[in-house]
Amino acid sequence: MGMRWHIVAGSTGAGKSTFARELAERVGGVRFSIDEWMTALYWMDSPEKNDLPWAMERIARCEEQIAVVAISLAAVDVDVVLDLGFTLREHRASWLKRAQAAGITVELHVLDVPAEVRWQRVCERNRGGDTFSFEVTRPMFDFMEARWELPSAEELATFASSESAVA
Repeated sequence: MGMRWHIVAGSTGAGKSTFARELAERVGGVRFSIDEWMTALYWMDSPEKNDLPWAMERIARCEEQIAVVAISLAAVDVDVVLDLGFTLREHRASWLKRAQAAGITVELHVLDVPAEVRWQRVCERNRGGDTFSFEVTRPMFDFMEARWELPSAEELATFASSESAVA
């Protein structure tokens, strides 16, 4: 398999979905966006707003199916762009390990944008637009902000290639 998985990482409002769309077009790949999957499959059934354990269980289900399809696409020489948040180092590492086990090369694309710029983008996106999937409140933004782990030089070195971009 000669194709690649492209992991797009960044905190809330960094421009991951927009970047992932443009990257998928550029490389002729298939893009998987967790926000789109969750909106299409689960959010309408949420028992209450912001139920993190409920959401995380469904996100995990989506990611398992995305992985199956992404491995199949690599087997037929199609690049995959993964817009799954990748907030945590452990999340990025687990996908890297999965790809390596399947013989797939992984590139990491990190969008490092100042928090105040990202919050303004979130406010604009909440009013609707191309990448709107659900409203992100300030408490949600702050929660994700506290979880964001910018990749270290050591982590970046584990990927076939990596780039930092401002989207």
